[in-house]
Amino acid sequence: MRIIPAIDIIDGKCVRLTKGDYNTKKIYNENPLEVAKEFEAAGIEYLHVVDLDGAKASEIINYKVLEQIASKTNLKIDFGGGLKSDKDLEIAFNSGANQITGGSIAVKNPMIFNSWIEKYGSEKIILGADFYPDNSGGKIATNGWQEESSLELIPFISGYQQKGIQYVICTDISKDGMLQGPSFEVYKQILKESKMSVRAQSRTNKDLSTAFKVTEKLKLIASGGISTFDELPKLAENGCEGVIIGKAIYENKIRLKQLTNFILNK
Repeated sequence: MRIIPAIDIIDGKCVRLTKGDYNTKKIYNENPLEVAKEFEAAGIEYLHVVDLDGAKASEIINYKVLEQIASKTNLKIDFGGGLKSDKDLEIAFNSGANQITGGSIAVKNPMIFNSWIEKYGSEKIILGADFYPDNSGGKIATNGWQEESSLELIPFISGYQQKGIQYVICTDISKDGMLQGPSFEVYKQILKESKMSVRAQSRTNKDLSTAFKVTEKLKLIASGGISTFDELPKLAENGCEGVIIGKAIYENKIRLKQLTNFILNK
């Protein structure tokens, strides 16, 4: 399982929010590059960068920070927040992103999001499935988590898996920044349903071009609520391909040395 620390950016600074509420902003470092270099020095290879200004403005804003981190480290960066147009995507990739994450756009303009999957491929495009939990599993949220849609979490993911999506970052917004543990059961259910969906489609789908698009295994990246190191092996056991860790690192609930050892021993 990949370890993916998060750097969220407002006004060019490294911040954390709680449950996506911009009023809870806490600045952890004025220089995101400094933070990224600390991660790299600990043996970490991946980084999740979120442009929170961009998420609010519905366009890429903090691409200069992305460019700086990408040009001065060897971290493999996935970048999200406010990517709504082909131009935004070009800027993100030209600024050094290895992958981009689309959340709101996948809900509000699936035609554009599908065109990105077709153009760049499923290795480059990540589906952001951020949700508010309910009895059905959850409802997808959009626009920097400011709005809740009527789309149910698992059918939303399954629908895009059938369109070729492999990577999915799934954040339980109710747990984000709360340091109370991740949504183990939801992630288990998503992975179970995705396997069933693949099997059902491979049996019934006569259109081979569509059938081959469906991946055998969804690459699910857990996000939100990570609070202790002991949760990481459990997520790996559940089948998560990666885990995004934010506040737990910044509040020293999980030490970089622990992450180094986890990476070396996996």
